[in-house]
Amino acid sequence: MAAAVILLSFVLAVGFLLIILSCALWANWLPLLVALTFVLAPLPNAIFARCGSDDFSTDSEGSGPADLGRFITSMVVITGFAFPLILAHAEIIHPAACAMSIIGGGLVYGTILSYAAAFRHESDEF
Repeated sequence: MAAAVILLSFVLAVGFLLIILSCALWANWLPLLVALTFVLAPLPNAIFARCGSDDFSTDSEGSGPADLGRFITSMVVITGFAFPLILAHAEIIHPAACAMSIIGGGLVYGTILSYAAAFRHESDEF
């Protein structure tokens, strides 16, 4: 498990490095908002995941609050990918900065999801 944490922290650092380099190389700090977007993306899902869940219920459809959390999370993730594209299309940032920002944001979000999934799986075993 320690090796997984070290690997995830390395991937997270590479993701943030790409985002910061996309800002620093072209002296435009707007792509840094992508990092904030992807860091905040899992919060609605984490908050609403526990709402309305019942240990005795057996409905496979899910609950309304959990679905709302997934919907808000998906909107934030799509915003994180679309924001650099819009900035590049408006020629506010360089297209290479857009690509670096999207790749870095994807690494950050993927690392957060992997970390949450790894430790959720660990806690379910007990």
